[in-house]
Amino acid sequence: MYQDLLLATDGNEGARQATKHAIGLADSLGATVHIVSVSEEGPHSSEKRDQMRSDPEDEAVQAVEEAERAVSQEGIETTTTVRHGVAQEEIVDVAETNAIDLIVMGTHGRTGLDHLVVGSVAEEVVRNAPVPVVTVRDQT
Repeated sequence: MYQDLLLATDGNEGARQATKHAIGLADSLGATVHIVSVSEEGPHSSEKRDQMRSDPEDEAVQAVEEAERAVSQEGIETTTTVRHGVAQEEIVDVAETNAIDLIVMGTHGRTGLDHLVVGSVAEEVVRNAPVPVVTVRDQT
């Protein structure tokens, strides 16, 4: 049923937990994991980044490489992509333009004012994705 999973990662702890979940799903289903990270551009991209890490392209590449190592160590087939733009739009586009059956991604679980100002990438992906989305909440 699910042969091509899209793992969206930004390298944070929630994304690492989502990676573990995607590995478990892919292993039990015999699926391929397609990993995507987005070098964010847009109105809130600088608000989401730590001021010490100023290169969004490098962050996206590192996030993809980290997830790829974890998935490949389990003997699961992977592909990787780094996109540029607004994260939720790029994730949905990858799912729409490829044969993706399911999206797996972490969520920060922001609430209140932080949620209103920054928004939720996971929420927007759930609303707009052409396939089911599994969100894994950051438990730290």
